[in-house]
Amino acid sequence: MVQWKGVYPALTTKFTANDNLDFTLFEKNLDAQVAAGVEGVILGGTLGEASVLSNDEKFDLVKFTVEKVGGTIPVIMNIAEGSTREAVKLAAEAEKCGAKGLMMLPPMRYKSDHRETVAYFKAVAEASHLPIMIYNNPVDYKIEVTLDMFAELAENKNIQAIKESTRDVSNVTRLINRFGDRYKLLCGVDTLAMEELILGADGWVAGLVCAFPKETVAVYKLTKAGKISEALAIYRWFLPLLELDLHPKLVQYIKLAEQEVGIGSETVRAPRLPLVGEERDRILKIIRDGIKNRPVLR
Repeated sequence: MVQWKGVYPALTTKFTANDNLDFTLFEKNLDAQVAAGVEGVILGGTLGEASVLSNDEKFDLVKFTVEKVGGTIPVIMNIAEGSTREAVKLAAEAEKCGAKGLMMLPPMRYKSDHRETVAYFKAVAEASHLPIMIYNNPVDYKIEVTLDMFAELAENKNIQAIKESTRDVSNVTRLINRFGDRYKLLCGVDTLAMEELILGADGWVAGLVCAFPKETVAVYKLTKAGKISEALAIYRWFLPLLELDLHPKLVQYIKLAEQEVGIGSETVRAPRLPLVGEERDRILKIIRDGIKNRPVLR
């Protein structure tokens, strides 16, 4: 059962030099996440390069991850489709592959209105047994899932959580004021995570956790335990790294960080290309400074 609390890494997808899935390196990173105490993992999200993965590759990743975690944590698959029919098909196949939940973006490419957006989410929810977290990111994906939309979606009991990525920390309070505990709330923006956890968010869908799992889990646990000064000490160290999550090249930046700490590689799938020149040097300095000054966790 998915609890929708704690840290959920949006895992990167590892590729070999000849552009196949690198399951060996993926498992190395997965092991580091599980050892750090994450509460679940999300596959095929933005950070997982969903737009360049085939459906078969997504399902292969789900089946591999389900086997490796052995039921210890839930495996969540992201759905980012332009067609309602395809979204319904992917949800059904994800369940067959052993996924325990779904993360869902609004329709891709077409900018759906209020009625269409609600109908899209309802169609998948009514066709699937899996619990669903709606990914609300109007900054990057141009469709806002409004409070009024969530009010209509509340009748679908398997729509259980919201990945809050509006960039407006006040939205956590708005959601709690409107819906109480009807929805679990997970921060989806690394640089706002501690703030939103203090305001009442239940969890954190994290990006830099892919390279720094122990520190991410420590910030979450300390904040939720009310040990704010201890959490802040880590969070202030972490912030320059967390800011890598906000850039269009977050995949390249975070994969470079994974490589630097030894649990990933900077290999990406075209049209993305590895960083070069001044940009690579600048990002490497941020990463290496962070590693050099990495806090000692208790």
